[in-house]
Amino acid sequence: MFLKRLILFYGLFFGLFFISCKDNNKEIKQTEVTFTKEGELTIFKTSDATKVTLDIEIADTDFDVQTGLMYRNSMKNNQGMLFVFNDETERFFYMKNTKFPLDLIFINTNNNIVSFHKNAKPFNEVPLPSKVPAKYVLEVNAGLVDIWGILVGDRIFFSKT
Repeated sequence: MFLKRLILFYGLFFGLFFISCKDNNKEIKQTEVTFTKEGELTIFKTSDATKVTLDIEIADTDFDVQTGLMYRNSMKNNQGMLFVFNDETERFFYMKNTKFPLDLIFINTNNNIVSFHKNAKPFNEVPLPSKVPAKYVLEVNAGLVDIWGILVGDRIFFSKT
């Protein structure tokens, strides 16, 4: 008799526990992260003296650097994210939780473009190295490095708004 009551008690307890933990079919939606202009960046092409100007978000805190453009659905072609570091060293970036392809532009302390990775694949966690020391990394939509004709040696200038 005691064993039957014990089984009944635990059956009711766990049954109520699992019912109370049920999510009632509520869909949990992720808040969409949207672009917030924090500055402007200009790329000066040395080959023909033309320039490209972008609105930028600036990733200069640990949290911003670690999340970057993760969880976003897209970005306009006149926008980018500039990662700002305290030192100049070889950088390694990856595309974890990034939903759209990017071109990564690596920039040294003197604001010269030193290398880039074109068309980094969404969700790819393989490290993409700068191969040379860089202090800044600019992320833009994939294909823009070619469309703009960006070359190693071109320069940037940026300012915060």
